[in-house]
Amino acid sequence: MDILFLHLLELRDLLSRHALFTVGIMLISGYYLGRLCALIRLPEITGYIFAGILIGESVLGVVPREMSTSMQIVTEVALGLIALTIGSEFSLTKLRLMGKEVVTITVLQLLGVFAAVTLATMLVGVQLPFALLLGAIATASSPAVTVAVVQSLRAHGTFVDYLYGVVALLDAGCVVLFGIVFAIAAGLLGLTGPDVGALALFGHALGEVVYSLGLGLLSGFLIHYSVRHRRRTSELLLLTLGITLLFTSVAITFHLSPLLINMTAGAVLVNLSARHHRLFRTIEPLTPPIYALFFVLAGSELQLGILARPEVLLIGGVYVVVRNLSKYATVYAGCALSGTEAGIKRNLGFCMFPQAGVALGLVLLIQASPVSAAMSPEQAALVETLVNVILLSVFANQIIGPPLAKRAVINGTGMEV
Repeated sequence: MDILFLHLLELRDLLSRHALFTVGIMLISGYYLGRLCALIRLPEITGYIFAGILIGESVLGVVPREMSTSMQIVTEVALGLIALTIGSEFSLTKLRLMGKEVVTITVLQLLGVFAAVTLATMLVGVQLPFALLLGAIATASSPAVTVAVVQSLRAHGTFVDYLYGVVALLDAGCVVLFGIVFAIAAGLLGLTGPDVGALALFGHALGEVVYSLGLGLLSGFLIHYSVRHRRRTSELLLLTLGITLLFTSVAITFHLSPLLINMTAGAVLVNLSARHHRLFRTIEPLTPPIYALFFVLAGSELQLGILARPEVLLIGGVYVVVRNLSKYATVYAGCALSGTEAGIKRNLGFCMFPQAGVALGLVLLIQASPVSAAMSPEQAALVETLVNVILLSVFANQIIGPPLAKRAVINGTGMEV
């Protein structure tokens, strides 16, 4: 029996080196666990994430960490398409109707969540600079879950317009807020110098937003002029995907925001011509396998071992609870101040709970920054704890977030399921 088990392990290790095997097992496991979750009225996304945990290193080890890292292209393609879809909801007609309300909800959420999480983590012993960083990262939400839930339900209407609007502005606001906070935290830690000045850090964050918006405008116009006289579906698909992937690669290469670039491109397209809705209908059939791979891959990267560290559990538990409560409360308050209808006010906040790509990207930025290189061993250990807290938050919110978001979209749009 032991020999058979060893041979099975050897076979697993041999096959898992091949990317096609990994893709195949991710799609199959994601499909069946997604269907299982659908049977018990959970979103399929939850099943995809559980499938990733099951086949990842934490359980079966079918998808080793080095393979999940090498499949980063899946994440990049998915985020490009997700952002393009969100941007397509930003028509000027809709913005005139709800622009002020979306801005009010987003600003209250940014400031309220940042303040609440910063104070709460300080109360459980986190030093002020690191508490500020946790507070800034807490403002980020996951647009991937938002789009996947909305598309799986085929939901439309005012609630979805508000949801996409807030998520899009939130990501831009989060990047700017993080840049400001990172500069302040570096100053408090005494790590700013001629090469790592606070003003330079803030300028970098602001520059990322400005350059991303500019490239997004260029991408949108290029797609528009490339497809405006095309009639065949294959031509629309090839040109739109080609340009989207090119600009996504530029964003990643030059450390800009692929989310902002593609959101801007989507907004440009939908405002240049109403006929561009056919582009998004053309792309939609491609998204199920890409989204499935995206969420299975996200699940495979979640490490259950972080749950064994008491300090991470304490800080992470406080972070998750306070973040989610403040997310809901600030969105509710923003809706109340702006006079949105009751269904939006009661349900929109639940869609802000999921947290993934943007938060992890900001954590990686901390680790890769010259500021981190100048830290003492004690400060570097605190950064490691901060990373694990964010990983714990991603784990918790990727499990509880999709079901809550699904129920919120159903209730907010008045759908019958």
